[in-house]
Amino acid sequence: MGTETTRPAVGGALPPLEIPITRTLIVAGAIASRDYQDVHHDAELARRKGSPDIFMNILTTNGLVGRYITDHFGPTAVLRKVAIRLGAPNYPGDTMVLTGRIEELDGAAGTATVRVVGENSIGNHVTGTVTVTFTEATVTVTLTDEEAS
Repeated sequence: MGTETTRPAVGGALPPLEIPITRTLIVAGAIASRDYQDVHHDAELARRKGSPDIFMNILTTNGLVGRYITDHFGPTAVLRKVAIRLGAPNYPGDTMVLTGRIEELDGAAGTATVRVVGENSIGNHVTGTVTVTFTEATVTVTLTDEEAS
């Protein structure tokens, strides 16, 4: 295993992030964001309203997208704009895979705009763009033994 330091570049892909969608994640995210709608914590009431189960709220999704970007750009990263749209619901037992591609980059200002997609087994859960500033001009990527060779 090794590390490699790369500079962000337009068209550069961020490594995917797999997020298991658990009942606990859905309920905890709803509580943390003070979203007490029953469809985010009560499976029976969610079914009565036409959903097969509870589902993730947009504020939890927004937080996960923010985490994805700041994990990549490092501890000095600051989210400047997050513009996302929800699609297919995130239900318990599924996995969401976040991917991103740098669309715009101003190296002098330390600003990047990243197109983000979060996909689950149903389709795209979230799509959008995030604008981030960062003070470090490099991103460190840890390579597994297979990738390093």
